[in-house]
Amino acid sequence: MAVQETGKKFTVQEIESTLTEGVAAILAADKASLGGDQPFGLVEILVFIEKTFKLQLIHSDLTRQDFETIRSLASFIHKNL
Repeated sequence: MAVQETGKKFTVQEIESTLTEGVAAILAADKASLGGDQPFGLVEILVFIEKTFKLQLIHSDLTRQDFETIRSLASFIHKNL
């Protein structure tokens, strides 16, 4: 699982891969069974995102649409890093 280094920019693909690993761990699922278009749970992933990407979501313009899939969330994170 990637941890953001100071000044390092993640690609959308790296973010999506990290989110997939985190969601798989939270759901106790095989990450191979999760695709970029897979819906997922909310509260645990918020904590995971804030810790992993050092991103404060409370002050972001995060919408419900951003949480529809892993891919849409990865794109949101990429834009806000």
